[in-house]
Amino acid sequence: MDSFVIEGQTALCGEIVISGSKNASLPLMAAALLTNEEVILEDIPDLRDIRNMAGLLRELGCEVDVDGSGVMRLRVVDEGDSHARYEIVRTMRASICVLGPLLAKRGIAKVSMPGGCAIGERPVDLHLRGMEALGGEIDLEAGDITARCGGLCGKTIFLGGPFGSTVLGTANVMCAGVLADGFTVIESAACEPEIVELANLLNLMGGCVRGAGTPRVVIEGVKELHGARYRVMPDRIEAGTYAIAAAITRSDLTLRNCPVDCLLSLEDRLRAAGVGMVCHGDEPGMRSRATVEVCGSVVDVIRPIQVTTQPYPGYPTDLQAQLMAMLCFADGISVVTEKIYPERFLHVAELSRMGAHLYRQGPTVVVEGGRRLVGAPVMASDLRASAGLVLAGLAASGTTTVNRVYHLDRGYEKMEEKLNAVGAKICRVDEGDSG
Repeated sequence: MDSFVIEGQTALCGEIVISGSKNASLPLMAAALLTNEEVILEDIPDLRDIRNMAGLLRELGCEVDVDGSGVMRLRVVDEGDSHARYEIVRTMRASICVLGPLLAKRGIAKVSMPGGCAIGERPVDLHLRGMEALGGEIDLEAGDITARCGGLCGKTIFLGGPFGSTVLGTANVMCAGVLADGFTVIESAACEPEIVELANLLNLMGGCVRGAGTPRVVIEGVKELHGARYRVMPDRIEAGTYAIAAAITRSDLTLRNCPVDCLLSLEDRLRAAGVGMVCHGDEPGMRSRATVEVCGSVVDVIRPIQVTTQPYPGYPTDLQAQLMAMLCFADGISVVTEKIYPERFLHVAELSRMGAHLYRQGPTVVVEGGRRLVGAPVMASDLRASAGLVLAGLAASGTTTVNRVYHLDRGYEKMEEKLNAVGAKICRVDEGDSG
């Protein structure tokens, strides 16, 4: 396993081009199971999760070809196997999003239970509730979810959960409902931009999905879907991570292909902390792929703030660890509350190893800013916590070694190369040689 060795306190300057969205790409790839015609996706990022999903789709009878420019071609050639095996599902929880497409198109889906993960339990009960409401029969067999149906029928389904709506659960019901008989209504649907992306693709394929991006999605079922070509949105979490990188290092960075409309909550919190963002291409239709300048060099003092993670359009849980790293350098007391995954604080102990003063009480962490972080060996525990530790290493004095960066490879395309190109000093090494 690889590590990042980071020499801190190096100013950043230059441009970073934001890659296509991982969280949008995975459900779009799964949607290719809904048709026997070719689906072409553009701007697919080169990530471990994407490669794992491609491997799963190949096992499910789908040809998957990717060229060097991020164009992926998918076509189902064999519908004989509908089993998403544990060996693949355990590497990537998003494998669950093949459940709806398989059940709707083939009448059977067998998906291994994902299990727990480092940021806490993420149960799939809402996914199963949706499949049952549409007419699926659900059984648990030797750790596999088996769903069968003789045909799905539209229904009104409530998908609200204790921590908000379910993004992949909404995606599964949308994919199942698009081939169901009649109308399917999802109440308390996830409003994330990635759901809008899926609706856009399904409609291009001949589906009829209305209301995506709102809490009420209405789907009129159709008999079949055809192929389509679609360009994936830029990755809002990658863009947000690099915006915070500029702030924490007091640097100026230009982000191109930036989905600024999806980052209003981050922009609000950065401005509250005293960090400016200037968007070029503010006219309608341009803000989804804008050029944004993050002005960190003019910040005299990072101001302390309060932030609470919430479902979209609230502040993203996937940018919580990165913002917490920045707030370690703020002049005063900040408060971070996690409402989506209350256990998503494994980075707290690692930041403390670097000298941060953090005090956790349940789902809230009090950050005593104004501290000088010092480089240290730290352990990456999950994808976004890893990103937070990298940002802390960029701003800390001395050398920081972030171990187990395979987590980063799941969600950030060539992170060290992009950061090194704007002035960072990050070396990828084998953990056995990282000291």
